[in-house]
Amino acid sequence: MKQLLSIGLFLAAIGCFGQQLTYRPVNPAFGGDTFNYNWLLNSANSQNSFTDPSAAAREQRSEIDRFAESLNRQLLGQISRTLLTTQLGDGLEEGTFSFGSLALEIFESDEGLVINILDTTTGEQTQVIVPN
Repeated sequence: MKQLLSIGLFLAAIGCFGQQLTYRPVNPAFGGDTFNYNWLLNSANSQNSFTDPSAAAREQRSEIDRFAESLNRQLLGQISRTLLTTQLGDGLEEGTFSFGSLALEIFESDEGLVINILDTTTGEQTQVIVPN
């Protein structure tokens, strides 16, 4: 009986074929097909239940509010241009300058003109590099 079972298993194993398993990623970020990008993005967006609270507030602003914000932005831009022109002259010179709570450090480097901006009240800083 055992021999018959062994022969049956052996004959069944002969009829089975194996193949090599290969992994093909779906996500294009991991080497998958680039045509999957739109499908993955739409699928993720449809499952996203989070909303940006500031986006709703921006959409509900009136024309007058948007105009006032635009005017405010333009006035602040003009004031900062005037301050820079009076403090720095026609061009940017190397040195350290301060405008209220902002400290500017300007120097030349191998990469170009470097401008370090530091907000002394919050400690937040940024760097602007103007290439040669």
